Formats: sequence, C-alpha cells, structure tokens
Amino acid sequence: MQRNRLQFLIEVAIFSAIGLVLDQISIKLWFQGGSISLTMVPIILMAFRWGLGGGLLTGLILGGLQTFAGAYIIHPVQGFLDYFGAYMVVGFAALFRPLVVSAAEKGRKTTMIWAIAGGTVLGGILRYAAHVLSGVVFFGATALDLGENVWWYSIAYNAGYMIPSIILTAAVNGFLFSTAPRLLKRENLRLQSAR
Repeated sequence: MQRNRLQFLIEVAIFSAIGLVLDQISIKLWFQGGSISLTMVPIILMAFRWGLGGGLLTGLILGGLQTFAGAYIIHPVQGFLDYFGAYMVVGFAALFRPLVVSAAEKGRKTTMIWAIAGGTVLGGILRYAAHVLSGVVFFGATALDLGENVWWYSIAYNAGYMIPSIILTAAVNGFLFSTAPRLLKRENLRLQSAR
C-alpha cells in the first residue's frame, strides 16, 4: 500500500514536470496567451493510468507550476481558471479509463484508440470551457472595446489553439497507449538497494 502511494506521488510529480516542459516547447499563437502544445499528454496519461485522482492531481500541480513559471494573470479568477482549473479538469479524461482498460485487455486497439480520443476530447473541452470563461473575465476586466460580444470573442480566440491541441494530444496518446499498453498497468516500484 505504501509503495503504491509512493509510486503514485512520484509519477504525479514527474508527469506534472513533463507537462511544464512540453508547455515550454509549444507553438505560441497569441500575444495574450494560448499555444498549441502537448501539455495535456501527461495529464491524460496519468488519468488513464491512475484514474480520476491521478489526472486531477497532475493537472492541478501542472497548473501551479505554470503559475510559478511566469503566468500571465491580470485577475485572480482569470488566473485560477487559466491555470489551476483549466489543467485540473483535463483529468476528467479518466471517466473513459474503464473503456480504455477493457479494450486493452481484450486486445481491441481500435476501440482503445477511440476511447482514448473520447477521454482526450472530454478533458480538452473542459479545459477549453475554463479558458473561455477566463477570457470573458480577462477581456471584461480590461474593458477592451472589442466591437463584438466578449463571449463570442473568447470562444473564437480559445478555439484557435485548443482545437489543434486536443487533436494533437489525442493522436499522441492514441499512439503511446496502442504501442505500449503496459502504460495502463500500475506496477509496484522495484526498489533495489545499491551495491
């Protein structure tokens, strides 16, 4: 039990850090934030590996790391939604974990890939919704005269990077799990003493 908990915490820390690195090597699109990246890959990997707790915690920690690494925050609500909230909700991809695990156990790669895509789309849409709400707060707080509805502007602005990110993340996770279904198995750490 202790080894499982230790392994879980180690993996959360490692995959949160990997997510931060992946975010740093992203394609920046907009001046005020938003980039196409693979930063959701480790969150979804942890969601399918450890379930809801693994996905949510990895996303929450990744959001915190991004905040400390130079977040663009002009309003507390916007900051929470863009970082902590947006990445944490990606962990809800874990709701598709039973389908992914079942398909992997039965050797049904196509079904597994579709289930991975479904979980990725769910997590990505929830993140997208958090960014849209954040954009409404952000643009409302700065009182920009957009000449259009702030909701529609935020929806379009965030779709520009979120849709490609969701598609890219689904493709990468589909490839990872279909070529290495062992990633779904939580094996105990094998700690060996150094000799």
